[in-house]
Amino acid sequence: MNVSSRDRLILALDVDSQERAKAIVEKLSEFMGIFKVGPRLFTRCGPKIIDLIKERNSKVFYDAKFYDIPSVVKKAAQASAEMGVDMLTLHTLGGSEMMKAAVEGIRSENSKVKVLGVTLLTSLSSRILKEELGIKKNLNEEIIHLAGLARKAGLDGVVTSAWELEQLRRNFGSDFILVVPGIRPPGSGKNEQRRISTPKEAIEKGADFLVVGRPILNSKDPVETAKRILKEMES
Repeated sequence: MNVSSRDRLILALDVDSQERAKAIVEKLSEFMGIFKVGPRLFTRCGPKIIDLIKERNSKVFYDAKFYDIPSVVKKAAQASAEMGVDMLTLHTLGGSEMMKAAVEGIRSENSKVKVLGVTLLTSLSSRILKEELGIKKNLNEEIIHLAGLARKAGLDGVVTSAWELEQLRRNFGSDFILVVPGIRPPGSGKNEQRRISTPKEAIEKGADFLVVGRPILNSKDPVETAKRILKEMES
């Protein structure tokens, strides 16, 4: 991508208060251009958290993960665009009709918002996929299948782990956005993530954007940690 590493690094604002989120954005907006707002923070703060980030001239990745009947998702997607978000997620397991409805809802309000499909959560494993969810395809096959549905439905890209990056890039080309969570700099713990990678590995395999949360948020020096990640991305 012809953008800076700063504009490819997304910080997950997985915190519980507007005050904490504001302090983080003010401290780190110089080092990353996008902040991810998920259900945890949005449920507590509502749309005002979107305004807070936009006031710092940063972009908002609204990780809503919408998953509902098409008409509901269409209206929710439209409302998200009205709030001024720059990126939005929904679950590809909702099916083609639901994904198409989301795209229609977004495009009716703002054609520049990127709509991304969540394939399979990075906390899932092949065993969980088969034994708990009853999906017969192996994990990699299911992700490629879901990404293909997303592409056909008009989505701009998908959220996926680094483990599937190379095959996704081969199958869907350079204009399909690949956002990678589960990023762990060398020495970081996995937490509940299973399919993780370092920033360098993800970039080398074709990631467009990296999502980092706890390695920065829980660091004794978040600024220095962010700088190290940017340096690794650029290397």
